Amino acid sequence: MSEQKFPGGLDRAMFYDPTEHRIRSFVTRAGRLSTAQARALEMLGPQYWVPYVKAPIEFGQVFKRPAPTIFEIGFGMGEATAKIATCLPDKNFIGVEVHTPGVGSLLKQIGEQGITNLRLIQHDAVEVLTHMIPLASLAGAHIFFPDPWHKARHNKRRLIQAPFIELLVSRIRSGGYVHCATDWQAYANQMLEVLSAESTLQNTVEAFAVRPDYRPVTKFESRGLRLGHGVWDLVFTKR
Repeated sequence: MSEQKFPGGLDRAMFYDPTEHRIRSFVTRAGRLSTAQARALEMLGPQYWVPYVKAPIEFGQVFKRPAPTIFEIGFGMGEATAKIATCLPDKNFIGVEVHTPGVGSLLKQIGEQGITNLRLIQHDAVEVLTHMIPLASLAGAHIFFPDPWHKARHNKRRLIQAPFIELLVSRIRSGGYVHCATDWQAYANQMLEVLSAESTLQNTVEAFAVRPDYRPVTKFESRGLRLGHGVWDLVFTKR
């Protein structure tokens, strides 16, 4: 598979996307691919990788079956995503990630574990939602541990902002859900405020939810919990 299809990184300073007139919530960076990750990109990419196009996709054609589809933003190295897809075989999962090593890592897990209900898109999730995901088509969305941009001057770069949630919810069908998780309390509070302000969403609990069984505890999260760090889950449903 060519490098053009799986681009490496852009300038670390490129936060602002002049073509979309918005501030990005991530910094794309070149990462070192392991031999196994590179092999997974080459061998499994054609089957499980969906190219970015400015046109709506048909989930039934992508997965070769009809099933509720869950959209995950920023799956990192894919450990939790692989576990969730394995535990919920009756659902389809689309994972979006911008970093090539993460895509290669999850493809490797797909091959090793024989996961068939998961497809990957390597692109900006906002653009994927805008151009590729049809209105009211998703059964749910997962956003686990997005970059907290903890410095005050960088808070504007956080993904969970009102305009983004409005876009995301427009792609979720009635009765679907949004599940966010973070280990940064200030960001958790912002998430709660933004999600609560979206008129088409309803919180499933009073404030923060108990971690649903389908979301596994990652190694990073386990280390934080042992050190006494908090983790906050939010689960909202669409009216």
